[in-house]
Amino acid sequence: MRILLASFALFALSACGLSPMYAGGGSGAVAQSLAAIDVAPIEGRAGWLVRSALEERFGAAGQTSPQYRIEVRLDDQLEGLAVLRDDTISRERRTLRARYQLIDLSSGEIVLDASDGSDAGIDVVSSEYAVIAAEQTALENLSQDLAQRIVTRVALALRSQGDGEQ
Repeated sequence: MRILLASFALFALSACGLSPMYAGGGSGAVAQSLAAIDVAPIEGRAGWLVRSALEERFGAAGQTSPQYRIEVRLDDQLEGLAVLRDDTISRERRTLRARYQLIDLSSGEIVLDASDGSDAGIDVVSSEYAVIAAEQTALENLSQDLAQRIVTRVALALRSQGDGEQ
């Protein structure tokens, strides 16, 4: 009875119509659409880090002529938390937020207008060098995380746009 029930469940799941977002690997429709995105320059060190991470992820399926352009504006903030009795800060929070638009180059239409962000906590220690290194490492990690969030959101938008055309 269990075997019959398990085989019925597998049959039902295979008929649900779900398909992987990256079906077809690097030659799939979503991967090819991501490869056709040009990343506009982004200001600042955080912008350079985010742009590099986006270009790396978008270009994973190879290079094609651009069909889309993504424009990103960043807000990088570092704020002190946990003020001690002697008015020193013992913890900081670095926040990296992005507002981005994916633009179809052929029509000028905005395909996606979204925002996303990420933050990290930083311990403030007695060594100024260690704090600066921790702040820079946090920025690098936040840039990678933010780029991955943007790529996921863009892939979903391109996938749903492709589903609407079919």
